[in-house]
Amino acid sequence: MTVSGTAARSAAFEIPDVPDRARMRRETGARLRAAMAARGVDALVLLNNTNVAYATGANWPLGDAGLSHVERPVAVVVAGDPWPHLFLPFREGTSDEAELPADHLHGPVYLEFDEGVDTFARVLAELVPAGSTVAVDECTGAMRRAQDALFPGGAPSDAALVVGAAKLIKTPDEISCLRIANRITEKAIAEVQADLAPGRRQIDLSARFVRRAFELGATANMLDAIWQVMPQSKAEGVWTTHGDLALPLLTTERALAAGDVLWTDVSITYGGYCSDFGRTWIVGDAPNARQQRQFERWHEIITAALEVTRAGASAADLTRAAIAANGGVKPWLPHFYLGHGIGVSAAEMPMIGTDLGAEYDENFVFEPGMVLVLEPVVWEDGTGGYRSEEIVVITDQGFSPLTDYPYDPYGY
Repeated sequence: MTVSGTAARSAAFEIPDVPDRARMRRETGARLRAAMAARGVDALVLLNNTNVAYATGANWPLGDAGLSHVERPVAVVVAGDPWPHLFLPFREGTSDEAELPADHLHGPVYLEFDEGVDTFARVLAELVPAGSTVAVDECTGAMRRAQDALFPGGAPSDAALVVGAAKLIKTPDEISCLRIANRITEKAIAEVQADLAPGRRQIDLSARFVRRAFELGATANMLDAIWQVMPQSKAEGVWTTHGDLALPLLTTERALAAGDVLWTDVSITYGGYCSDFGRTWIVGDAPNARQQRQFERWHEIITAALEVTRAGASAADLTRAAIAANGGVKPWLPHFYLGHGIGVSAAEMPMIGTDLGAEYDENFVFEPGMVLVLEPVVWEDGTGGYRSEEIVVITDQGFSPLTDYPYDPYGY
């Protein structure tokens, strides 16, 4: 069985089979404007790809979640206006489902250049009323040089605090998009795993996965797929500043050998919303007794964490449960986390078990509609370790799983 079997103690979360994207844009727009009002922000200027996608409902093929480049979409959100303004450097390949009014859909702005910022300053002055409080999620060098002209009302605040707060709780249609993204991923991954054999190269796995994911309806490949061959001991691994395991390492032309232990991690988007998939595989072999016991310990850890996962629980409740199930030791890498949120970004707030600290974890309380990715790690020298990821939706009584993929070759 998969970890979803634990969900028998949890209430189901009603998720539409097909997302209503117009309704989703209205509801996420309402959440975004409520977050603006809560922080006293009158207008948002958004450059980060995933923030633009969240604010406008548009989506397009991406190379990276927040990649900065010369030609990129920009969004302006003004309080009191139900429609965001979207500045696009392209039309082909974008989603028409945002259905913005014609006067809210604009041509490109080039914010890496002084001339482009000068033009944008004039446009912004027409869109944003004088005296407005503005927040921006990113400033290019040219924007900083022209900050007084761009933001005559004063230095902008951080839009990430506004957008991050809005994104915490997902609407049912957003969760539908996330579920479809994960179904696409799991179908593509099943074909990759079936083809896994000694002699296959890491890049062959990536090529097969990406091709199949797009055939199944993926919008974008959110990160370079990871098929990391794990060392037999930490001492044999790549040097790191923290002295622990390195993850992730780039995929190469390395040919896989029988017995290689792979930590996998992939993410695509459907309609702008991400999947996140991670499992541990063994190339052309079955786990030995030590490796099997290690998986069973991982399963005990994830089960313990999920036992306390529900609305009203804190992030610290999950970290305490996971640590207790692992004999008092943190079951995650020092530069990562026990878990994180997911939505238009493959990893977004909340971050659980990070260097944000214990106080953050204690004070972060889960609410229905939040979506988490839990990814504990179990390591023992000589085994290659074990890592898998599970996505769950927080409900009043517990959680509802989005991940539905077996743990082969470990069973369950």
